[in-house]
Amino acid sequence: MTTIDELKRRFIANPASADFLSFTEIAPGFIAVQVATPFSKCTVALQGAHVTSWQPQGHKPVIWLSSQAKFAPGKSIRGGVPLCWPWFGPHTTEAGYPGHGFARTIPWSLFDARKLPDGRVRLEFKPEMNDAALAQWPHASTVRYNVTVGQELVVALVTRNNDSAPFQLSQALHTYFTVGDIGQTSIAGLAGCTYIDRLAGDKRKKQKGAVTFNGETDRVYLGTTGCCGIIDPVLKRTILITSTGSRSTVVWNPGAAKAAKMGDFGRQGENRMVCVETANAADDVITLAPGETHRMTAQYRTIKS
Repeated sequence: MTTIDELKRRFIANPASADFLSFTEIAPGFIAVQVATPFSKCTVALQGAHVTSWQPQGHKPVIWLSSQAKFAPGKSIRGGVPLCWPWFGPHTTEAGYPGHGFARTIPWSLFDARKLPDGRVRLEFKPEMNDAALAQWPHASTVRYNVTVGQELVVALVTRNNDSAPFQLSQALHTYFTVGDIGQTSIAGLAGCTYIDRLAGDKRKKQKGAVTFNGETDRVYLGTTGCCGIIDPVLKRTILITSTGSRSTVVWNPGAAKAAKMGDFGRQGENRMVCVETANAADDVITLAPGETHRMTAQYRTIKS
C-alpha cells in the first residue's frame, strides 16, 4: 500500500506538480489525492480511484457523497464516482462474485499527474490487482483511469485486451450527482429512448418526455449517445453529461424505503442525489478482440440557470 510520504516524495518534490497537487487521509489509512486548479477542485481516493468530490469555482458541489459514507478497505464508498469494472451489475455466471466488479474496492496507484498547457490537471491511475481480482478476471488486460480537472470534469476508463482471445466487458461510471430536491429534478436528453425498467421485471419501455422522479427508480436507457442534462430548479443549474464510448445510460435513485435499509445514505440522502451513469451495459456489452482498446469517457459541466 502506498503511503502519503511516498506520494509526496514522488510528486510534491517535483516543482511542476507541487502547486496543484496534495495528499490527505480522508479517514484513517484512507489516502486521497487533492487537486486545485483556477477552475475547480477535486478529490480522488486511491481505493477504487474513486472521485469523492468535484466543485467548480463559483458553484455548489456537483458530486454527491453521503454524510454516512463508510471508508473501509475492500468496501465501496456511498457516493462519488464508483468504477463498475469489469462487469456491471451481478456477474453473469458467478453468483459469489461482487456486484459491479472489483475495481471500486481495490487499491489503485497514482501513475502520473501533470498540468496541461490550458491549466487543467490530468491524473492517471492504474489498479493494484490482488489475488481475488486476478482469479475473477483471468484475462490478460491493461486498464487505466484518467481524471482531468478543469472547468469540466472529464473521466475516462480505458481497457486494452492483451490476451490471445477476445473477452466481453461491461462497465459504468456510477456517478452520484448532487441535486437540490429529487422530486423537482428532471433529466433531459433521453426522450424517445427505450429503457429497461429494473423495477418492472426488466420490461422494456419507451421514455416519454423528460425523466422525472417519484420514488425508487432503476433504469438502463439503450441507444444513448451524445449529451443529457440534469435540470435542477432548486440549485438553479443544469449539469450536462457528455459521453463517448457508451451507448447505454443508467438512471438510479433508491427512494426512501430502500435508502433507509442501505444504512449509509444519511437522513433523506436520497432526496439530494441522482445517479446518471455512463455505461456499457445490457445490450451495450463490449467485446474486445486481442490487441483492441476501448475508451469510455464522461464529461461533466455545470450551467447556472
